[in-house]
Amino acid sequence: MRTTEFETSGERRFLVASDFDKTLSFNDSGYVLAELLGVPGFEEKVAGLARTHLVQQGAELAYLLRHDPAFRGVRREHLVAAGKKVRLKHQVDLLSRVLAQGLPGYEFPFYVISAGPAEVVRSALEGIVPPDRVYGTEFDFDPATGEIASVTRTPAGYGKVTVLEGIEPRCA
Repeated sequence: MRTTEFETSGERRFLVASDFDKTLSFNDSGYVLAELLGVPGFEEKVAGLARTHLVQQGAELAYLLRHDPAFRGVRREHLVAAGKKVRLKHQVDLLSRVLAQGLPGYEFPFYVISAGPAEVVRSALEGIVPPDRVYGTEFDFDPATGEIASVTRTPAGYGKVTVLEGIEPRCA
């Protein structure tokens, strides 16, 4: 989790940003998606990609969703369904409410930045974190088949810092 302090007209704001997989949730969302789809060997696939350094650490699922034949049939609805199956850590909803409520003279805008698919993270955090405060891997979907056609953004590694730098001016 990261916080950045801003002071505006006597009120202090602390931007709070958190990762999702294994920070707010118990498991990696990719593992949950693979389990939902019946795709075996997810951990081995990710470990193999990590060893090759073919993709940024954290972006392995995005790569698999676009290029691995076992994941080629994934549609937006699969991502949303996987999000509903993600187990969140105890009282994530309370954390979000406390941060949203703030304290007299203090605000705590709360954002989630994940390399996981945005649809999965937003679905898992539905009713807890507003969707416009959740950043994840974004895809373009083929209008004819519904399959993932391309990866448009993956906030993995330094990509998370880039997203954070884009959010900071809105909180100042």
